[in-house]
Amino acid sequence: MGLMDLLKKKGQKKPDIIKGLSIKTMKAGFLLDFDLKTWEVTSVNHYDWGGDLTYEWQLKTHDDTLYLEFEDDDEDLFSVSRKIPIGKIDKKIIDQIIKDGDPPEEIQFDGTPYFLDETAGGKFYKDRGEMGKEMVKWDFIDDSGKKYLTIEQWGEADFEASEGYPAYEYQFTNLLPGKL
Repeated sequence: MGLMDLLKKKGQKKPDIIKGLSIKTMKAGFLLDFDLKTWEVTSVNHYDWGGDLTYEWQLKTHDDTLYLEFEDDDEDLFSVSRKIPIGKIDKKIIDQIIKDGDPPEEIQFDGTPYFLDETAGGKFYKDRGEMGKEMVKWDFIDDSGKKYLTIEQWGEADFEASEGYPAYEYQFTNLLPGKL
């Protein structure tokens, strides 16, 4: 190996690992900025609604956890949500779901009326796992269309809730892989 071969190897371009990064291709360990904070992707999940998929990234920062969801429904739809204690939801609503299988068409939460927008049953896949967990969800929306409330049922009396709002891809910046 001559001097020219050594120089040629040093001058070779390294692959551009940043090129092609997007929110939709994020993996656990990625970092991004949103709402004046830097967040780490800690989990990559998806929901299968009978062939329609929703992708979910769990994002954490030092003092908060949120969930970024993406759904391709004729256009790219993003939303951001945070879990809320199920105890904050009126117990009568949960009791009605257990008794009748569905919530009322309208519910109140923190003084805001929400209206049933969508009901779906499907499977949840955590961290790209192959074994999905069955669940049912009810999505509610306020009059403005800018606040969401979701109630999820994971078992006969196993419920979770979250509140959220629409998001846009441009709001998420400085996307970087966690490890180079």
